[in-house]
Amino acid sequence: MFVVSVEFVVDSAHLAAFRRTVLEQAKNSLDLEEDCQTFHVCVDGEHGNRFFLYEEYTDRTAFDAHLASGHFREFSALVDPWVVSKQVSTWYRL
Repeated sequence: MFVVSVEFVVDSAHLAAFRRTVLEQAKNSLDLEEDCQTFHVCVDGEHGNRFFLYEEYTDRTAFDAHLASGHFREFSALVDPWVVSKQVSTWYRL
């Protein structure tokens, strides 16, 4: 299983819109991508502008297809101006 973790810090002026949009992105990924197995959205309990995504795909090719999908490209274009920082890490689940 190919695992992706993403950590966002979001401008506080856009928190509600980011939360709504990232939850829609998670649902779209699960509904529209057969090889997206898990997509969790978490928020930091102390710093409400920090978000953590945990995603599982069947393999790297499935993640690459996710990045190329229309719904991901739309999500990214919409939220990029709201994001202060973003860190993406990839893993293989043992």
